[in-house]
Amino acid sequence: MRNLQQGKNKGKDKVSENYESWTIDDTNELLHLLADAINSRLCDANGSLSMQNVERVILPRLNAKIRFPKTYNHYLSRMKWFRKQYNKMSMLMHNNSGFGL
Repeated sequence: MRNLQQGKNKGKDKVSENYESWTIDDTNELLHLLADAINSRLCDANGSLSMQNVERVILPRLNAKIRFPKTYNHYLSRMKWFRKQYNKMSMLMHNNSGFGL
């Protein structure tokens, strides 16, 4: 019986025990650090931050200010979330502003 239940919950058990969700404060701090990194010209020619710069500059500063330390994978996850939020807002503005046709 236990094996049948595990098969049904296959995708639900992927969250590890030690994972802590991003809080609003964590997210805001990351945004501030990203803005500082871009203003300091740490981004590549294509406008993205390299893994080395994120691990060397952003993550140590972020982890010094938040309660639960984040890794590069946490960073990638939050960047994916930012991208989704941006796309939602962009679509909303495109459809409601009168500028997009």
